[in-house]
Amino acid sequence: MGNRLSTITTRTGDDGSTGLGDNTRLSKASARIHAIGEVDELNCHIGLLLCEELPDDVRQLLQAVQHQLFNLGGELSMPGYQLLQDEALAALDAALPQYNAQLPRLKEFILPAGSRAAAQAHVCRTVARRAERAVVALEAGGETLNPGPRRYLNRLSDLLFVLARHLNHNHGAGEVYWQSQRLQQQS
Repeated sequence: MGNRLSTITTRTGDDGSTGLGDNTRLSKASARIHAIGEVDELNCHIGLLLCEELPDDVRQLLQAVQHQLFNLGGELSMPGYQLLQDEALAALDAALPQYNAQLPRLKEFILPAGSRAAAQAHVCRTVARRAERAVVALEAGGETLNPGPRRYLNRLSDLLFVLARHLNHNHGAGEVYWQSQRLQQQS
């Protein structure tokens, strides 16, 4: 990044534009800025999840994810530049089976509930899906992106679902199953 902000009040965005990492300016309503904002919001929600009592391994994993999301946002803010490395996706791919193996098989849909940490992990999951949709929309709008950000967000949302279940399982909160009318009628 060429210019580091030393002053936050620059007034350069008063016209409704914002600067990218390559010093070009875009409308704050552009699809690229929308995607960057969604990734930033996801990182903030993960920061909120990190305020909860978490197992050390989950805490370390989420802290690493925050750094990778910053890389992902940086990549979105510098068209044509790659910051998110393949190792970031490989780390998620390794964590998924590790945490999933400890969980009972799902018998029904679960509600985003249980412990506070698990509920916040579900919030993170939904924001990750929204960020993923924003990146896909950016690509669909003709922007050329590396596949890493889309893949990372897709895998991260899966991991956040598994972590929510893991947190409920470890805190003894248990999962809250959806009470489907169809299934109730079958029993």
